[in-house]
Amino acid sequence: MTNQQKKKMTPVQQKYQQLAKAKEPPRPVLMNCIRAFFAGGLICLVGQCLMELFIHQFDFTEKTAGNPTVAVLILISVILTSFGVYDKFAQWAGAGSAVPVTGFANSMSSAAIEHKSEGLVLGVGGNMFKLAGSVIVFGTVAAFFVGIVHMLLDLGG
Repeated sequence: MTNQQKKKMTPVQQKYQQLAKAKEPPRPVLMNCIRAFFAGGLICLVGQCLMELFIHQFDFTEKTAGNPTVAVLILISVILTSFGVYDKFAQWAGAGSAVPVTGFANSMSSAAIEHKSEGLVLGVGGNMFKLAGSVIVFGTVAAFFVGIVHMLLDLGG
């Protein structure tokens, strides 16, 4: 809370904030970081195993095995989300489950599942991109600018 916000609070509100902060349990930051590291690593390990499977069993190249690997990871994430398993894993794993593509798929599918009773267009379609929309827009804009920089660097060399 900023000093400007503290100045606007009444003395009773300030005292309550102090009391609430004193009673708040400490956050296990180190343990959360360790869980996130191993959870994200586990997801990446599964992805790498899938990629190796596509390369060695289905004769994909390293370059072409990435797309089906991502598609399978997304499918697994959506299935686990629909059964409520991914959400429990994400609660335990924290940021480690949110950063890979599986976290993005989870956010979109959980919003779609939550709002399916409102209909396909206004419920699923309208709410599925609320959380993920900013990620899509940022990714698109960032890719555009990276493409421009790449093009300018290629022109110079």
